[in-house]
Amino acid sequence: MCSQVHEIHPSVSSRALALISGGLDSALAIHVIKKQGIDVVAIHFTAFFTPPHPEQEGSPVMIIARQLDVPVIFKSRGMDFLDVIRNPKFGHGKNINPCIDCRIYSLRKAREVMDEAGASFLVTGEVVGQRPMSQRRDAIRLIDKVSGCDGLVVRPLSAKLLPPTIPEQQG
Repeated sequence: MCSQVHEIHPSVSSRALALISGGLDSALAIHVIKKQGIDVVAIHFTAFFTPPHPEQEGSPVMIIARQLDVPVIFKSRGMDFLDVIRNPKFGHGKNINPCIDCRIYSLRKAREVMDEAGASFLVTGEVVGQRPMSQRRDAIRLIDKVSGCDGLVVRPLSAKLLPPTIPEQQG
């Protein structure tokens, strides 16, 4: 067990739904959670992508999912996502990037899939301080609260930098 991670003692039915982007941070977060004996199902949101399509075998998402041995649920962002882009409640970041609103949208949609996936909490690869808008401590607290995921999001790459979440407290 890495000393930088809040340890989660898995029960027989422990399962996490992890947001997977196809990048290194989400892959590492999934790996850390799996190393603790927790079953993981990944979710990837598709929208404005370029080839290869995320569901195709050679895509970064599928390569990482296969390497980590996790199933992936693909969900399309709908017209409601365009509304978030056009009219972000929390404002635009640099280059028309509504980071906070996009994170709220993604967590809200992932929360809706938790029951379907049999998951009791969410996992992300967010790193405190890595992104200037959405990965500040205050922004993370706001995102969790507004998305309806307060206390349900485990961020193993930010452990010890954030208070323990409900799954971490409950073991």
